[in-house]
Amino acid sequence: MTGSDNHSPATPLLDRVRYPADIRHLTDQELTRLADELRSETVAAVSRTGGHLGSSLGVVELSVAIHAVFDTPRDKLIWDVGHQCYPHKILTGRRDRMGTLRQEGGLSGFTKRAESDYDPFGAAHSSTSISAALGFATGRDLGMDTGDAIAVIGDGSISAGMAYEALNNAGHEGRRLFVILNDNEMSIAPPVGAMSKYLSGLYASPLGEMHRMAEGFEAALPGPLRDHARRARQIVMGMPGGQGTIFENLGFSYVGPIDGHDMAQLMPVLRAARTRATGPVLIHCCTVKGKGYAPAERSADKYHGVSKFDVGTGTQAKSLPNAPSYTKVFGQALTREAERDSRVVAVTAAMPSGTGVDIMSKRFPSRVFDVGIAEQHAVTFSAGMAASGLKPFCAIYSTFLQRGYDQIVHDVALQSLPVRFPIDRAGLVGADGPTHAGAFDIGYLAALPNMVVMGASDEAELVHMIRTAVDYDEGPIAFRYPRGEGEGVEMPETGTALEIGRGRIVSEGSDIAILSFGAHLGVCRRAKTLLEANGLSVTLADARFAKPLDHALIRQLVSHHKALITVEQGARGGFGAMVLHYLANDGLLGRACQVRTMTLPDRFIDQAAPDAMYADAGLTPVDIAATALEAAGIEPASVSLGLV
Repeated sequence: MTGSDNHSPATPLLDRVRYPADIRHLTDQELTRLADELRSETVAAVSRTGGHLGSSLGVVELSVAIHAVFDTPRDKLIWDVGHQCYPHKILTGRRDRMGTLRQEGGLSGFTKRAESDYDPFGAAHSSTSISAALGFATGRDLGMDTGDAIAVIGDGSISAGMAYEALNNAGHEGRRLFVILNDNEMSIAPPVGAMSKYLSGLYASPLGEMHRMAEGFEAALPGPLRDHARRARQIVMGMPGGQGTIFENLGFSYVGPIDGHDMAQLMPVLRAARTRATGPVLIHCCTVKGKGYAPAERSADKYHGVSKFDVGTGTQAKSLPNAPSYTKVFGQALTREAERDSRVVAVTAAMPSGTGVDIMSKRFPSRVFDVGIAEQHAVTFSAGMAASGLKPFCAIYSTFLQRGYDQIVHDVALQSLPVRFPIDRAGLVGADGPTHAGAFDIGYLAALPNMVVMGASDEAELVHMIRTAVDYDEGPIAFRYPRGEGEGVEMPETGTALEIGRGRIVSEGSDIAILSFGAHLGVCRRAKTLLEANGLSVTLADARFAKPLDHALIRQLVSHHKALITVEQGARGGFGAMVLHYLANDGLLGRACQVRTMTLPDRFIDQAAPDAMYADAGLTPVDIAATALEAAGIEPASVSLGLV
């Protein structure tokens, strides 16, 4: 069947595709044409919204081929991380909503179960796909109404320990399962470590063509050719009983490497694998991140994450910042500290530019370590360096630091090792949505003995906290700061070490006290202005520390005000809870001063602009002012709370 009956040859194939079932009658040649149209559509869509472009362009053909061969959504397609899922979304009934990608009320930038039956498992953190796919395969074998499971994982994501735990378990279980290794030799930053070298060597070998021969194909060949292919494969992959590939030793049938942009290779491989597999199969696809869009292919990061851009030139729309970003301030200040102290080193988990440590790496390349997508290892590696006498800064986003929590507890806090934790992307982060929100670090770190937890209220305070962390050798210390630009405050030439556990009074009043922890101080300042416009006298304080708390400051605030409001960019159980614990245990609750804690609500908040997300969370200046009035026993209706 040609697939062109009743249609003009000029009609775009993509216009005839609503769901994957619509492409399963197309010829392989038509699938190639469809992939070309899908690539153009993806570029056009992301140019209007921004997002993860390069990774999506690298899997266009793979997306088409998988949906053409497998029976999705009954067969479960799981994209690891999910930032490469835009072509998949276009093919699965969401093409007309791509203009809402990563926008408030729109499509998620990642796979999301609540969004589509074609997203069987939500993602956004790496290295989870094989574990989830094995779960689906087990469900199938135990009688659940599900088909095959296909995990697509990148060469960066497969460097994480969780992926190997899953591979080992899947190989031991022996269940029918498909893992597609999308090997583009490029995660967000160039992948590091032995795995990247191993994968590169597989297809760099002059015998690489032989790697495309796998047992499933050998069985389909005539006898003499089949024997020849088997002998050739054994030479390349290892003789029976020999070393073989790491994947074969884990119990997988290995197929590849194959060209992930060549439909003539993809389709036969996937069809043969689906037809013949009885156990776990790993298909090694080599792709190019940013494939088919010249500006992306030329870019150092392959357009991993982009703002809105001009399709013709690739020029991204960049607004001029009013102040330097917190990330840049951190990177520059850490570099200055490294110049002052040769023991300062930095560790990142595949995010050198995202965390700002790339700035230090240009000056001190031998003292900056990118360990790949391996947060657990990053934390314990840092602990080992701290035990040796170095001063490691383990720079990991709040949302990703969660992945190394056991190591923070057992390898750092328990031993009271002076690992410094710069925590970028604290609070709500905008378009990446709830999977990337830094909502929980205050609570999960402040709960640990020996831990010091700081929150920067502006970029100048961040510089002081970096110096504080460098000078603090008594145990672990963490400091959190948000994504985006700072407050535009005057910057110090060098940081000054803060007194551990001591906050500061920003301005003094007598009626209401607002105690802010972290980067919501500017919003609290606007709430103070609203209250003062209604004749109230307001004290504004910057806690600086969630642990240890400034007990003297808290006592002063509750002793001299009608109401105390704590504010933080974090979930319940964080700074406000620490304050309440202290007040209750010291018998200071229930007196003349009423205490309220303002945190993120007990729910996940979907993507939107950060200001809109904080409005959804009830943390605007008006919300803070209204809470203060209620606590003080003043009816909000009797005063004006217009925005200032």
